[in-house]
Amino acid sequence: MNLLDILLIILIISASALCIALIYYIWKISLSIKAIQENVSKLSTDLEPLIESTSQLANNLSNMSENARGQFDTSKSIVLSIKNRVDKILEFEEYVRKGIEGPVRTFIREITAINNGINTFLEKFRNKTN
Repeated sequence: MNLLDILLIILIISASALCIALIYYIWKISLSIKAIQENVSKLSTDLEPLIESTSQLANNLSNMSENARGQFDTSKSIVLSIKNRVDKILEFEEYVRKGIEGPVRTFIREITAINNGINTFLEKFRNKTN
């Protein structure tokens, strides 16, 4: 046996060992991929209820915000109605005050004038008697 035959045998043994190692590592990789696939399957199974409850939560929040908007709109309309009524009452009060104020002032001026006239008359009358 010459050197070339020995190197060829070593090469064939190395190639066989390499093929066996490659088969072993491919088998390990396929086991890892199966484990990852099982984990992803479990994760997707566990995520379905979470996604469903999140969807229900979003729907509930949407309903609550719509109800809050409705309550806000109702409150706003009540406040506007009260404001309008208060404005009408104030306008009526102003109208009544203006309607009464002029004649009352005129009446007070006339009473004051009559009072001054009576006082003047009484002073003149007292001065004539003394």
